[in-house]
Amino acid sequence: MRALPAGARVYLSCAVLLAGGCVLSGASGLARAPWDAVALLAVLYAVCELLPRCPFVGHSVSVDPGAFFPVPLAAVFLLPPSAAALAVLPGALLGRVWRRPSGVRRVWRAAELSVAVWTASSLRTWWGEGAGGFPGVLVPAGVAVLGFCAVLTALDGGILVTAERMPVRTAWRGLFPRSLAPHCVHGLAGLMMAVLWRSPYGPVAALFVLLPMYLSCWVFTQYQRERDAHRSTIRALVQAVDIKDRYTRGHSERVGRASAMMAAELGMDEERREVLRFAGILHDVGKLGVPTRILRKDGPLTPEERRVIELHPEYGHEMVRGIGFLGEARAAILHHHERMDGSGYPYGLSGERIPEFARVVAVADAFDAMTSTRSYRRARPVPEALAELERCAGTQFDARMVNALVAALDREGWNPEVTAGETAAEPPRAEGPDPSRGAAGPRPLPLPAPARPRSSAEPAGAAPHLPEGLDVSGGKG
Repeated sequence: MRALPAGARVYLSCAVLLAGGCVLSGASGLARAPWDAVALLAVLYAVCELLPRCPFVGHSVSVDPGAFFPVPLAAVFLLPPSAAALAVLPGALLGRVWRRPSGVRRVWRAAELSVAVWTASSLRTWWGEGAGGFPGVLVPAGVAVLGFCAVLTALDGGILVTAERMPVRTAWRGLFPRSLAPHCVHGLAGLMMAVLWRSPYGPVAALFVLLPMYLSCWVFTQYQRERDAHRSTIRALVQAVDIKDRYTRGHSERVGRASAMMAAELGMDEERREVLRFAGILHDVGKLGVPTRILRKDGPLTPEERRVIELHPEYGHEMVRGIGFLGEARAAILHHHERMDGSGYPYGLSGERIPEFARVVAVADAFDAMTSTRSYRRARPVPEALAELERCAGTQFDARMVNALVAALDREGWNPEVTAGETAAEPPRAEGPDPSRGAAGPRPLPLPAPARPRSSAEPAGAAPHLPEGLDVSGGKG
């Protein structure tokens, strides 16, 4: 508890007091509550939450917290508000917690769930049981589920602000819409449990509703674990690139972040935004196939070394070709050095022939390279980098993607991180010994890379391309 920020401690204490008030608000009604139903639901929910912690069962069929929300929602439809709030407390306190501090997280989960269940049951009681049975009963049930979802998302947003220090303007963004669909499904299952509970078959029949819910939640959990495994694979590849080309450490992660920001500005759905973020993170993975002496070379590259560097998109594409979940990201890895006028590499594609993801990553890559401090130069200011991108829009970069980046930065801002072991207050040295490389003498200033031959399709007098070497592409290449 002491590790929490002061605001989070106050917020958690208020939630606990509110939950206690919900339980005690109907103290007179608790005496008339159906205690057999309260006890059965409390035990059932506790068993469901303890199941993932079972050493004989949990390892193979564990599910995430919240998978058994049909039981608290059945309590909403079967019990008065105070009794329903009381019935969920044991399960919430005993359930599995994935992150520390586990005790505080259990108390928080019990408090917010108790308040949400009390609110939902109060709304259902206030609305009534519904006219004419089914389908009239769906109306108060829907109102109760909406109240349940709204309270949970409101409280979750508050804890993100106070404990996780998330900005207020982003804490609740999209939280309710993302939670509504699963809570509605759980609400229907809880309503089915309540109907079977009151049927001639009794509470035992209600248990059969949990089996398909448990199986569906288990399948979803396995899907989430697979996604986590994918992210771990990507993280390992990126770390390998960072180790090999230490002067661009952190570059890939920032390109992924900028690509996702641009995707949101372009109106892409959440799935495509995630794939595009992967494309940005992995765009330089082909550098694993480039000799380290070239990646870490001081000064300009020879034409032969430049040709080796220009193979890294093809190396990267070969490395990830068999990873199915990357989808369109594979094309971005292969084509992120193509240019709108056709003078890029590896295939000299131009205009709309360049895949959309590749055009996004190209802009994000150049922007981060210009705004990051490297061992050979200071970072450029963001406005200066954007002006350079706009100058080269239409020849090197897609103007629509440049405009998307400008709009995204206007909305969210940018916080570039210092790389290559530099600090913001310490300017990079142009000369002198470099302990990281073991150089004994002065290091020459980096020179521009050899100019590319002008494309036959490029008219004389056209705006020059940005240098390919050290200024705008995450290091060399």
